[in-house]
This record gives sequence, structure tokens and C-alpha cells, in this order.
Amino acid sequence: MVHTEHVDVLIVGAGISGIGAAYYLQKDHPDRSYAILEARGASGGTWDLFRYPGIRSDSDLHTFGYEFKPWRDDDAIASADKILAYLRETASENRIDKQIRYHHKVLAAAWSSAEARWTVDVEHAQTAELLQFSANWIFMAGGYYRYDEGFTPEFEGRDRFNGQIVHPQHWPEAFDYTDKKVVIIGSGATAVTLVPAMADKAAHVTMLQRSPSYIMPTPTKDVFANTAKKMLGDKRGYALTRRKNIVKQRAVYQFCQTFPAPARKLIRHLNAKRLPEGYPVDTHFNPSYNPWDQRLCAVPDGDLFKAITDGNASVVTDRIVTFTENGIQLESGEHLDADIIVTATGLNLQMFGGVSLSVDGEQVDFAKTFAYKGMMLSGVPNFAFAVGYTNSSWTLKVGLLCEHFCRLLTHMDDNGFDTARPEIGDPEMEGRPLLDFSAGYVKRALDLMPRQGDGAPWMMSSSYTADVRLLRSDSVLDPNLQFDTNDPVAAAHAMAVTA
Repeated sequence: MVHTEHVDVLIVGAGISGIGAAYYLQKDHPDRSYAILEARGASGGTWDLFRYPGIRSDSDLHTFGYEFKPWRDDDAIASADKILAYLRETASENRIDKQIRYHHKVLAAAWSSAEARWTVDVEHAQTAELLQFSANWIFMAGGYYRYDEGFTPEFEGRDRFNGQIVHPQHWPEAFDYTDKKVVIIGSGATAVTLVPAMADKAAHVTMLQRSPSYIMPTPTKDVFANTAKKMLGDKRGYALTRRKNIVKQRAVYQFCQTFPAPARKLIRHLNAKRLPEGYPVDTHFNPSYNPWDQRLCAVPDGDLFKAITDGNASVVTDRIVTFTENGIQLESGEHLDADIIVTATGLNLQMFGGVSLSVDGEQVDFAKTFAYKGMMLSGVPNFAFAVGYTNSSWTLKVGLLCEHFCRLLTHMDDNGFDTARPEIGDPEMEGRPLLDFSAGYVKRALDLMPRQGDGAPWMMSSSYTADVRLLRSDSVLDPNLQFDTNDPVAAAHAMAVTA
């Protein structure tokens, strides 16, 4: 017989979202028990998983970091090792690390309305032992992509290639590419990070893209932030810089969306300034879509452009016909010689870590649910999740979601409720994709994801200011959120309060 361990809140994932959720839960509800289940053997999520050269943030750490913990390093755009140290320091300082259960992979969770709790099936990844937890709430903090598998399209002739093919999500330990000809397939954030990071050691690095992405040079160090820190101290300097950068991020996004033509011209101008005279900017850095229809790729101190200018790297915009024994044959007739091919071709999305959910014996079809306030699912009780911004720093939204989650728990405590379930008032509400984003990895998974509606609280807001009002300032009471209790005394009290 499997022993069932009970906690009040079960947090799934020990990355940036899970550690943040644990912090807010401890602070606002210190008497609640919780555990963090992490499928891998280490904390840090993305920042521990990816090991490819040069991995770093593409958001400044004054907004990507937690509101409650100042970022003290002088680099605003930080490398993975610094981010990982920051996350683990946060967990250690607050004794959150003591609550993490490593190698615990959540398989399924079943909700019982009669008991007002979840029963969660878990597999220990090392021993294959099946474990079971019960919880009043599940907080899903695993992000939205698969950790065990990146996306690689089918390439004709792949088996013919005599060199090594590597996906950035599975970078080999101590991989030596010294004096090798490297072709990196892709044009997103991973590719533009890899190119300059590998260019110093490789014989040459070529970024092969089917179509360009928007690329913006950005300073590694934030002069304002470092000055504010010296003058005001870590805490106040961090808070001031955070507010400044939140406004800046929103202003850039709104400018790009409102005035796409001038934004395109400005980005092109900034790119051309960093590239050699006569470089074909419009061939390699002129996307077909408008700025911020997909995420802008940041390049710290223009390192990608420097690698191109120095002759250590190049960009080729073309389509692949086939892999050959020693490289890639392109539609234009050009052949790219390669010793190593890196497939920086994206992610595979996976909602809620691939966990299967059921409510009172009925399987939950995520594609038929709607996201409530960007943190719960219609028809699914006592289940919260964290998905950050795609047009700004991820953690800005996660922090607000965690605050609102804790406020929701307080309201339930104060009124004797044990169940909260979002329900759609208008059965004819039109559904839209959960992530209003044209990136390929999002489009590939839309039919597996929950949807968003056409108005609050069923929309996935992309505005921090709007979310501050909705998640931090507005009441948790909402006609679309139903509360219930199995305790008859508490139910009578709740009815009396409502009356």
C-alpha cells in the first residue's frame, strides 16, 4: 500500500516560479505546510538545465529578479551561473531549499470534491518508486516547455552528416568545438547567444536562418542601476531601477506595437551602426513580421555584431535542401561546410509538465478550459499555475500571481471556504489562443493549451500596470470564481456573511 503524505500546498517545479511561490506562501501563510516537487536532481529550472556556451538572460535582472530580493551584481544582463546562484541563494536564505523533493516527477493528479483535496501520483526518477501526495492546492510552477526534449524539425539527409549534431537543450558536458567549423541553425535568442560565445574558439561560426529575427543591442551593465545602488543602497537602488525598467519595457513594447514602421527603421539603424560598411542588413536583419509580434532578441553590448565584424561569424539567410556528409546544401546552391551542426530550432511546449488532471473522475481536457486571471483553469478547483510575460520579464507577472494566490487563500481562511473554482458565466464566450504570440513553438502547441477569453478575467494580460490593478489591488471576489466548503458550520457562516 502506498503511503500518502499530505501538505496544504503542493508546488510543482523548483525553478524561478516555484521558489518565488514558496517565498510568498511562507511569508503570507507561515502556518501552511507545503512541499516543492522537482523532477530533476537540482533546483533552478531553466538556468540549471541549459548548459550551452554563453547562456544568459535576455531581460534585465532588476525586473527578472524577485521584487523582494535585490539583484546586487553589476551586470544587468547576466549569465546563467549568476542567475542560478541568485535563485539558490534566495532558496537557502528563506529555507525553501529544505522543502524541495528532488527526482519527484508528478504523473497525475485527481481532485475529489467530497474530500476537497487532490491526490497526486508521483514517480521517483531514480528508483522508479511510485509515491503519493495529497494536497488542498496544487501550484504548478513548471513553465510551459518540455525539459526532456527540445524541438528539432526533420532534416533531409541528417543521417549522412559525418560530424556531430547538437541541440542546445542537450549540450554535451565539456564539448570541445575548438577550431571547428560550426553551423548554428536558427535565428532566435538561443542562436544569437551561441554565435558570439562560440566564435572565439571555433574556426568559424555561421548562423543559418530561414528568416531573420529582430535583434537589439543592449548594454550588459545598467549605469543608472549601478549608480542608484551606490547612492541609495542595494534595496532602494534596486527598487528604483526596477520601477524605471518596468516603465521602459512597457514603453518600448507599446511603441513597437503602435508604430511598427518607425520601430522597424530604428532597429535597422541600430543594427547597421554595429555592422561593417555595406553589410546586407536588409537580407539578414529585416524580419517579415512587425517588432514585438515575436520576442525581440537582446545582444549584450552588441556581441553578435562584433563577432560578424571581426570575421569570426557570419549570417546566411537561406533554406536547407539537405544535410550532406560534410555540411548543409542550401536552396541557393551554396554549400555550408561544417564539422558541427547546432540545431537551435526551438522548444517543445508542454503545459503543466505533462501532468494528467481529473476532477471527480472526469479527465480535464486543457484545450477546452479557459485561463482565469492567467492563473487558474475554468472548472478546475484549487489549481493555480504560473506563466510569466512573453513581452517583458517573466518574473514580473509571476510575482503578482503569487501575491494574488496568497490573498485568495486568506479570503478562503477568513470565510471558511475550502474550495475555489473558476466557472465561465457565458458558455458562448469566444476562445482565443492562450499566448497571443506568433512564435513557431507557440503555434505548434495551440491545440493542446488552454484558451483565453475576450474580456477580463478570462484574458491573459500582457500589461504589468493592468495586472497590478487586477492581481494586487482588486478584490479576489469575482462572479466567475465560486467558493464552497464541505464543513456545514463554515457553510452556514458563509451564507450568513453573504446575506
